[in-house]
Amino acid sequence: MKNFSFEPQGVCTKNISFDIEDGKIYNLKFIGGCVGNLQAISKLVNGKEARTVAEILRHNDCRGKGTSCADQLAQAIDIALSEK
Repeated sequence: MKNFSFEPQGVCTKNISFDIEDGKIYNLKFIGGCVGNLQAISKLVNGKEARTVAEILRHNDCRGKGTSCADQLAQAIDIALSEK
């Protein structure tokens, strides 16, 4: 299992960390941001295919920022998968 840490840009979350094993995402944690929503995302994606999670969450917008914590997670997943 490989751990990844990502510093998102343009959102309230200060850090996103997760593990990827066999192409699936585990142990997703957000530091900062909307706690309840981000805890729910973490539970919903646990054990799911990382590529699918990124596809679903990519381009989600928060308050006209052009990004969101979910979109930043998609970007983090893309980077993590490219490093494998």
